[in-house]
Amino acid sequence: MKGRPPLCPVRLAVVGVLTLCLSCAGLSAAEEWTPGLQELYRLDRLPVLKESIKVASVSSYDRTGGNNDGFGGQYSFVRKEKDGLVLADLEGPGVIYRFSTPTPTEDMLEFYFDGQAEPTIRVKFRDLFTGKHPGFERPFVGFGVGGFYCYVPIPYERSCKVLLRAERMQFYQLNYATYPQEMRIKSFSADPDAQQRRHMEKARRLFGSTGGDISAYVVPDGGAIEQVTAKVTLEPGKAATLFNASRPGRIVGMRLSPVDALVGKQRDIVLWAFWDGDADPAIASPAGDFFGYAWGEPATESLLVGTAEGVNYCYFPMPFDKSARIELYAEPGLARSLSVQAEVLFVPIARKENEGRFYALWHRENPTTKGKPFTFIETGGRGHLVGIFQQSQGLESGNTYFFEGDDQTTIDGELVIHGTGSEDFYNGGWYDVAGRWESRRSFPLSGCLAYQKHLGRTGGYRLLLGDAYAYRKSILQTIEHAPTGNDLLNDYCAVTFLYSQDRPTCAFSLPDAAMRKVVDPKRVIFATWWNVPIHAFSYRAATLTKASEKLDGQDVHFLSLQSRSDDTFGNHFISFTCELPAAGVYKVSLDAVKGPAQGQVQWFKDEAPVGPMVDLYAETRERALSQDVGTLELADGPNHLLFKIIGRNEKARGQGLDLTNIVCERVD
Repeated sequence: MKGRPPLCPVRLAVVGVLTLCLSCAGLSAAEEWTPGLQELYRLDRLPVLKESIKVASVSSYDRTGGNNDGFGGQYSFVRKEKDGLVLADLEGPGVIYRFSTPTPTEDMLEFYFDGQAEPTIRVKFRDLFTGKHPGFERPFVGFGVGGFYCYVPIPYERSCKVLLRAERMQFYQLNYATYPQEMRIKSFSADPDAQQRRHMEKARRLFGSTGGDISAYVVPDGGAIEQVTAKVTLEPGKAATLFNASRPGRIVGMRLSPVDALVGKQRDIVLWAFWDGDADPAIASPAGDFFGYAWGEPATESLLVGTAEGVNYCYFPMPFDKSARIELYAEPGLARSLSVQAEVLFVPIARKENEGRFYALWHRENPTTKGKPFTFIETGGRGHLVGIFQQSQGLESGNTYFFEGDDQTTIDGELVIHGTGSEDFYNGGWYDVAGRWESRRSFPLSGCLAYQKHLGRTGGYRLLLGDAYAYRKSILQTIEHAPTGNDLLNDYCAVTFLYSQDRPTCAFSLPDAAMRKVVDPKRVIFATWWNVPIHAFSYRAATLTKASEKLDGQDVHFLSLQSRSDDTFGNHFISFTCELPAAGVYKVSLDAVKGPAQGQVQWFKDEAPVGPMVDLYAETRERALSQDVGTLELADGPNHLLFKIIGRNEKARGQGLDLTNIVCERVD
C-alpha cells in the first residue's frame, strides 16, 4: 500500500475504559455445536474456520452463457419427474442455508429427506417466504425489493430432494454446504424439540435487534466487554488512533459518530485496522463505504454493519493474537474540520487456533475491463467470505442494463456458485420495475443500497452467516457487468468482508484519493416514457398516456399529454421531479416527437419562461432530438421542471406533447 503518515497522538482527546460483564447470548459450553440453527445467532463463532467440505449452489442460470437465467425455465430444474420438477437433489450430510427467488408461485414445494417416500415439508412455494408456515417464520424468511428469501437452515443427514409440483419454474437460487460423514447432522424435523425452539428464539431476538447493540451475541462464552471510548479531531494528512491494544483479545463492536463526519463523495476519510504487528492493514477502506454508505451517503441498516440512530456500527467479531490498532486517516485535501466519537468494545479472549482474522478490502474498477467480470476478491489460503457491499454505476445516464450480470464463485479451483442476475445475489429482483428494486431498503442480511436509473446507479449488500463461502485453498468471487460477455464498461466498487487463517494473498492497497471519489454524470437523462416522477400536470381537460411508434425504423417510446380544451389556470402544463447529483448550471433539452397535432412548448420557472419556445409541429410524425429549452441553475437533489404548452402552430390541429426524454447537461 502507499506510505502512511506518522500517527499524531495529540489528537486523542478523550480515552476511557469501562468493563461490562455480559453473559454470552449463545450456548453454554456444555451444549453441543452442530451446523444449522445455531449459526443464525452464534456470532461469536463467525470467525471459526468452517468444517464443511464443499460450499455450492443450485440455480436457474443459463448454461449456454446467455441471459436466459429463468425467463424461459429451460434451466430451472435439475430433472423432471412425473410429479413435477426437481430443483435440487443433494447428498448429505449437509445443510441448505439460503433459498431465494424473485418469482414464487402458488405451486406446492416439497422436501424429501434421506430417501423417504413422503415429504417432511410440504408448503406452497410462495408461503415458504411469507411467514405463514410454522417452520419458516419471520424474520428468517421475508420479501422486499422484488425478491423472496428463506434463511431457515434445512439440515439433512443423508440426502435431500426438493420438488416443485409444477410444470414450469423460473428463477431460483439454493445455497448449501456439505459436511464430513462423521458430522452429527440430523435431518429437518417438522416437530422441533425444545432445544431447537430455544435456538430459534435466540436467533429471533438477535434478528429483531437489527440496528441496535448486538455485541452480547459476539462475546465468546465467559467473556466480558471492556468499552474503550475516544474522541479525535481529524486533521488533513494525519491519522488518528481510535483503539490501540497490546494484549490478546477481540473486538466485538465498533461505533462511530456523528454520521455526517463520514458523509461525502470524496471518500477522503479512510478506516485502517492492523492485527498483531502487521505493517499492512487488515481493513483498508473509505470509512463510509465500510459502514455501507453508497455514493457518499448512509445507505445500510443491516444486522452486523450499517448506520442507525445517528451512529455507524460494526459487530463483526475481530479476534487477534497479541495486538490491534484502529485508525482513521484524513487525506491531505480534507477541506473540513471533523471530530469523531468512537466506541470500541473489546473482550480479552485471544484468537483461537481454529479462528481466522477479519479482513475488509475496498476495490474499484473504473472502468471495468471488457470481457472480464468485476473481481470482489481473489486470494489463496483458507477462510470464508462473509459479506459484500457493491456500488455500480454505468458510464451512460439512464441505463442500468449492466445489472443483468451474474455472480460467480470459484472455490478451490472449482466454479461452485453461478447466480441468476446481480440483484438476485442480494435477494432482490426486477431491478427496473416499479415497486421492487427501485428504492433503498435494508433487511438483516441483504438489501438495496440505491436505484437511480437516471444516474445509472444501483447497488446492494449481502451478509453471509451459515451460507458463508468457505474455502480451503483459494476463492475467486466475481460478478459480471453486462448481461453477457462483460461488454458494458462501468464504474464498479465494493467492500468485501472475510475471515482468513493467514493474510490474504491479494493486495490491500487503496488508490489515491482522486481515484476513489464518486464521479457524478454531467449529462443526466430522465426517461419520461418509463419512470420519471410526475409532480403535477394540467388540472382539467387533459390526459396522460404512454405509447410507442416506429419512427425512422426505430421503436420510439414517449409520454403523451393531450389537451381537449383550456385548463383551469391557463396553459396546459406538466411538471417532472428531476433529481440531480450536484448543484450547478444545467442546459436542458427535450427529446420529443413532432407531428401535425403537437403544440408549442416552453420551460417555465416562477411563471416566467426560462428559454426559447419549441414548436413541435410537423406535417408527419418524426423524432425531434435535443430541443433546447433553456439554461438555469438547478439544485442538488429534486428539481421540479415545469413545461407549458403555450400555443400551437397555425397549421397544427392540436396542442399535444409527446415527450421521450428530458436531458440535463451541466455546463458550469
